[in-house]
Amino acid sequence: MSSPRSYAAVDLGASSGRVMVGRVGPDSLELTEAHRFPNRPVRVPEGLRWDVLALYAGVLEGLRAAGQVDSVGLDSWAVDYGLLDGDGALLGNPVHYRDARTEGIAEKVWAALPAAELYARTGLQYAPFNTLYQLAAARSSAQFAHAERLLLIPDLLSYWLTGEQGTELTNASTTQLIDPRTRDWSYEVADRLGIDLGLFAPLRRPGDPAGVLRPEVLAETGLTGPVPVTAVGSHDTASAVAAVPADGERFAYICTGTWSLAGLELTAPVLTEESRAANFTNELGLDGTVRYLRNIMGLWLLQECVRAWGEPELDGLLREAAGVPALRSVVDAGDAAFLAPGRMPERIAEACRASGQPVPRTPGEITRCILDSLALAHRRAVAEAQRLADHPVDTVYVVGGGTRNALLCQLTADACGLPVVAGPTEAAALGNVLVQARTHGLVGDLAGMRRLLVDTQPLTRYAPRGGTARWEASEARLTTR
Repeated sequence: MSSPRSYAAVDLGASSGRVMVGRVGPDSLELTEAHRFPNRPVRVPEGLRWDVLALYAGVLEGLRAAGQVDSVGLDSWAVDYGLLDGDGALLGNPVHYRDARTEGIAEKVWAALPAAELYARTGLQYAPFNTLYQLAAARSSAQFAHAERLLLIPDLLSYWLTGEQGTELTNASTTQLIDPRTRDWSYEVADRLGIDLGLFAPLRRPGDPAGVLRPEVLAETGLTGPVPVTAVGSHDTASAVAAVPADGERFAYICTGTWSLAGLELTAPVLTEESRAANFTNELGLDGTVRYLRNIMGLWLLQECVRAWGEPELDGLLREAAGVPALRSVVDAGDAAFLAPGRMPERIAEACRASGQPVPRTPGEITRCILDSLALAHRRAVAEAQRLADHPVDTVYVVGGGTRNALLCQLTADACGLPVVAGPTEAAALGNVLVQARTHGLVGDLAGMRRLLVDTQPLTRYAPRGGTARWEASEARLTTR
């Protein structure tokens, strides 16, 4: 029988990063936190940027705290990238996806390749920050003129750790340059839009080798080499979906955190015009799967409000919110009007006022408005995904940071009219770890990975309360405005 091994999962979210250590055996899975660090973007004169050097320093400190491991894997948020010159040096801090540079860019792209045709070829939902639109916005910049290589965020950090370059597929599928049917670059889209795919390093798949830690990294972290780096589902949602503790295929998932990603796991993309109109995306997952989902603004709404209120204690806010009447006021949690940072409480109040609803004024009222709105958006996404994909579900699995929010989990069960199973919280890190463990034969296929999660991770079940009539009424009220 194989003995347990240890794996470091570098998991970078939009508001924080962490290095987790997973210890995996044939029948065991334990996860501990080695180091957690903030991810704070910086606004400079030219726009909003990621402080990628601080992130890399956090990764190194985390690997030092992790101790000796058998492999390292990296995952992060999607779409953003760093540009390298011919010597492999970074050309400036990566642009943040919430930067305003892509305003009005999509219409210029669609003039060359209509939106319907673009969707039919790539299956990616419209979002103003998709890598494709970022590239179109950057094309005339001095940085872009000097760029010889483009690396997505986890691939950039992997390059700094190993000196080897690659483009991991699950994250590449968020660029709007991948054909989800062939699971390769869409050369026709790139040609039509004048994008040089030679900027990208060769594609890697989850489980592929991604190099070994450089001697300088070993010296700085105190690790003894060789320590391999393994390509995982480097889009954090791909890793999180791999860690959905589902039994069978009749399930929906909601990956909650700064964003809510709500949808289904399929074996083939849904590329219909109706799917495009509903703004569903087809991103690639492990083992030939497709993540058919909708991006919802997520707990970003509450995070921004908490920041504006001076960081009050979250449990108190949730207790106050639980006492506010349900569905008193709701907003469209997918509205791009909430994308930018700043003034979130005022913007939510303004949206309610403009739609003729009672205006939430206290932090508790605004928090309840946000949670009701998110649950309603979860309901709509799960219902529409089932219809568009002709794929019925029996259970909704909630994974990620939102599993700590019991009120949101219960409201999601109520809104969907389906049982919700919440957990694991560190789903992306666990999916990251399990792909690494699979390279050593400690777990089998995706179903085997999920059985191990069910057997080892704490899960909480929420049964729906009452009927869904009031949620249907609120949904109708929201969609007819």
